[in-house]
Amino acid sequence: MEIWNKIEKRHFAPLYLLYGTESYIINETKQKLVANVLTNEEMDFNLSVYDLEETSIEQALEDAETFPFFGEKKLVFLHNPVFLTAEKSKDKVEHNLKKLEEYILEPAPYTILVFAGPYEKLDERKKLTKLLKKNAEVIEAKKLNEKEIIIWVKQQVKTSGVEISDQASELLLTLVGSDLMRLYSEIQKLALYGRGEARVIDVEMVEKLASRSLEQNIFDLIEKVVQRKMEDAFRIYYDLRKQNEEPIKVLALIASQFRLIYQVKELIKRGYGQQQIASMLKVHPYRVKLASGQARSFTELELAEIMDLLAKTDEQLKTGGSGREVSLELFLLKLSTLSSK
Repeated sequence: MEIWNKIEKRHFAPLYLLYGTESYIINETKQKLVANVLTNEEMDFNLSVYDLEETSIEQALEDAETFPFFGEKKLVFLHNPVFLTAEKSKDKVEHNLKKLEEYILEPAPYTILVFAGPYEKLDERKKLTKLLKKNAEVIEAKKLNEKEIIIWVKQQVKTSGVEISDQASELLLTLVGSDLMRLYSEIQKLALYGRGEARVIDVEMVEKLASRSLEQNIFDLIEKVVQRKMEDAFRIYYDLRKQNEEPIKVLALIASQFRLIYQVKELIKRGYGQQQIASMLKVHPYRVKLASGQARSFTELELAEIMDLLAKTDEQLKTGGSGREVSLELFLLKLSTLSSK
């Protein structure tokens, strides 16, 4: 937020480094730079975007070192700087990193150079990474935890000119998931609807208007099976089919959820907390919270049987041709039988 405030006040740095797995934060930073650095008339001349998996750093720096045309500043985005990570580059582009080091030490005063990559980590052992982190404004776009997301949701809602109740915030996160891009889209939709006399987004409004994520639909489906409400479980499944969700994809998500439930149950038994489990399994803490609730509905033996049933159904789906829908429906019925036992 501090860096965003600086950008909005037109206090720009010559170098920015944006990296992390939360794409909303990276995209929002890029949009703020474009909106505040350049006018609409200047964009055609002074905005450049390069993919460093396809273009050499020398070519991009040559552009950065060229004076702006019809304006005071140039804005140059460099996507996928894989040479800052420990990953092996898949492309055949050769980069003159020595030239980049020299540019970082003496950047062009009229150019704003932005490195952006969807990398969870950078290779801190590399001289270039250390140099860039020292000389650039750095935004590490980490996934937010549940408390941070709730705060962020309320900030976004307030910016849109309305308010949201605590219960509505929690329900929105439950239904939509923790992806900020999807949450932002849903907030804009709810804010438009909420600009009435009350100017408050409540639980009823979220329940009525919020689009459920596929993962949330799978979670709800499993919940209905646990509660032995098979009519509701099949209704969710048939809704997914109407949305053209492939049976193999649906089964894969069911398998992913049960795998998480199994792992969470085992780690809770060993005494680990939710935050520790989230870190170990590399999933969002909110998913761990939901999975821990469902884990109480199954014994270890039941989960082992379900994982075996999932493996068999997966094989049937991949070899059954036109009978894939039937195979998944049979799986749900067998799952119901295991749950009732």
